[in-house]
Amino acid sequence: MTTKEQREVVFAHLRDLKSSGMLTAVSNDEYRLTDPEAALAATVPASSKKRRKDDNTPVPAKPARSVQAEFGNDPVVHRRREAGFDFPSDELRPEARRRQDSGGDTITGTVALATDNFAFVISEESESDVRVFTDRLKFAMHGDTVRLRLRGSRDGRPVGDVVEVLNRVRPEVVGRLQLQGGIGFVKPDNRKMYFDVFVPFENLHGAQHGEKVLVRITEFPESDAGRSPVGEIVRSFGQAGGNEAEINAIMAEFGLPFEFPNEVEVESEAISDQISEDEISRRRDFRNITTFTIDPADAKDFDDALSIQKLENGHWEIGVHIADVTHYVKPGTELEREAKHRATSVYLVDRVIPMLPERLSNGLCSLRPHEDKLTFSAVFELDENGKLYDSWFGKTIIHSDRRFAYEEAQERIEGLEADYTEEIQLMNSIAKKLCAQRFKQGAISFETQEVKFKLDAEGKPLGVYVKERKDAHKMIEEFMLLANRKVAEFVFKLKNRKPRFTMVYRVHEAPDPDRLQTFALFAKKFGHDLDLSNPKKLSTELNDLSSEVMGRPEQNVIQTLAVRTMSKAIYTTEPLGHFGLAFDHYSHFTSPIRRYPDMMAHRLLEHYLEGGKNVEVGPVEEECKHSSEREKLAASAERASIKYKQVEFMSDVIGETFTGVVSGLTERGMYVEIEENKCEGMVRLSEIPGDFFELDKDNYRIVGQRTKRIIQFGDELQVVVKAANLLDRTIDFELVDNRPDSVKQREQQERRENSGRPRGYRPERSGGRPSGGRPGGDKGKRRR
Repeated sequence: MTTKEQREVVFAHLRDLKSSGMLTAVSNDEYRLTDPEAALAATVPASSKKRRKDDNTPVPAKPARSVQAEFGNDPVVHRRREAGFDFPSDELRPEARRRQDSGGDTITGTVALATDNFAFVISEESESDVRVFTDRLKFAMHGDTVRLRLRGSRDGRPVGDVVEVLNRVRPEVVGRLQLQGGIGFVKPDNRKMYFDVFVPFENLHGAQHGEKVLVRITEFPESDAGRSPVGEIVRSFGQAGGNEAEINAIMAEFGLPFEFPNEVEVESEAISDQISEDEISRRRDFRNITTFTIDPADAKDFDDALSIQKLENGHWEIGVHIADVTHYVKPGTELEREAKHRATSVYLVDRVIPMLPERLSNGLCSLRPHEDKLTFSAVFELDENGKLYDSWFGKTIIHSDRRFAYEEAQERIEGLEADYTEEIQLMNSIAKKLCAQRFKQGAISFETQEVKFKLDAEGKPLGVYVKERKDAHKMIEEFMLLANRKVAEFVFKLKNRKPRFTMVYRVHEAPDPDRLQTFALFAKKFGHDLDLSNPKKLSTELNDLSSEVMGRPEQNVIQTLAVRTMSKAIYTTEPLGHFGLAFDHYSHFTSPIRRYPDMMAHRLLEHYLEGGKNVEVGPVEEECKHSSEREKLAASAERASIKYKQVEFMSDVIGETFTGVVSGLTERGMYVEIEENKCEGMVRLSEIPGDFFELDKDNYRIVGQRTKRIIQFGDELQVVVKAANLLDRTIDFELVDNRPDSVKQREQQERRENSGRPRGYRPERSGGRPSGGRPGGDKGKRRR
């Protein structure tokens, strides 16, 4: 439906059918056929109705047409299946809405979209999040601030209606443009988005049918009934489905920048690359000490280096040298403002969206070999058993002797006799001792597996594989953890009573007991028992479980759910410790080229080293919150790019068979993750051969009605790739069916005959969820 007149015709039919008793309005603008007797009565022609003598009640005769003939077999009519198409119920007419808005308590909160059917409003004025169905949202979007009226509860949860949208954070939508008759509608890519955007001809700005576009909403209707928001095309990315169009659309969907503002580039180009003798004299000189970097083979921004030398007492001095970004990026500059806004570099599958311009990230600040570089260092005195004797923090200058790729360092660890083999093997041995100490103190070993892609020159995926973390990765990580921990401890101990000196901490709190109990019940389904009675032994229990599932089919499912059970790590000025690493104090100090919190930590540490007074906590805490939000957004964008590339890869293997593991279950289908490449898709329950299956959510399984066959989380299955939809980023599988053809044909006939029987909600779109892995994943991209 693309015109007002067409919609009014449909709305009139719906109202007539509802008033005649053939349709019943259910929650959130969905319509269901009424019960069989009422529907039968509603289809009886008036001329064939007879009345009883006593109560004048109509007696139904045989209807002229069956309900199925009138409406088909699917008993539910869903709202907005194509762009610009709406089904408003009578309750949503403007005059009815005005009646609903009178009376009741109002609160203010922030919208968090959960599905395309409802959202939650999070408010400090309510103990529980308030559910608001999307037809009561007044077109509020995720993150918007709204005023809503409470109207009771449903299923034990408060519900309400939005009265007013107080602040729209980003009135822009990314989606596919559909044109008809000179006007357009943009159908959003985000499947949680519950409305389309109408674009008049004069606002198309040359965009063509089928293109991925960014549309800015310029007009929101006063009511939700019958109208779509109006917008104008801001940017077109090209025809949907192409690599550049889809990746650029993901960037726009998450509000990621496409380029640096001109004034930022001008500032970065104006910075001198010369290091003055005065600057060198203020720093500790490490240029004559063995120093090297170890990074991914394709990395260009080297923000950390290691140095090593033997001391006269037989101990080893290992320096962790970090790019001195804050020497170049000064407060009050455009460079600083842009870095603070971006807060993090974003690593999509085929590109990096840097926090700092290339002049800094790949040039001035990058610790390239055979060049003098300014650094901020944490230097440690250790013995060969990993015992720490002393720490030093301060500004330094280094000269890297060698740039290693991880693979080159790994060859030396495994015995290759070459340059710096002895140093790397010694540092790897010390790192292993440090790691053992961490786990003895209670560190958690659960980690999600990370996916990497092999791409051709056009960005097309040639292969998908799980990244293997070897000793070289772990060695670098261990020394970065040591530096981050000791910097945090140093600042915390500068003052022995409250208020402590303000610092940026990376905090990871202990898991919520209820979520932990739920996870324990889930693990028990696979025969793994977790003893949660002693909180002090929780890490031991989780690590034992990690060891038990290693190499088993349920390994990735258990480990992924364990990570999800944990609290999310955030930035804050509160020294609450890091549960997963078993550190009392932890900060982020080692990646200032790509993380703004590290720049904050550098400035605070330098300030205190120079004898500065305590810094006001309020502004630092606000910057911590902003950085945490930007990190979440970056992770979501990374997952979206991974999912797109996985779907693109699977589109070339339609019809091929793979081994997978059940990774999720819903009422409409089960998710299966292919073991070799972690691509995840859906098998519809209605299409599983041999039986009709229903969800048993309490036991994390589906059960066949007739055969009582059970399929549960972690089960290994053979699946065939049925479809891969690039536009929706979804993959559909079907189970391998090895039964005789005669049995298959008989079942297909039975399914056709039984297809009229209601079996619950069957949505028209299906597919997989975003993968839990992260792109690249090497040392530069891990988020402890």
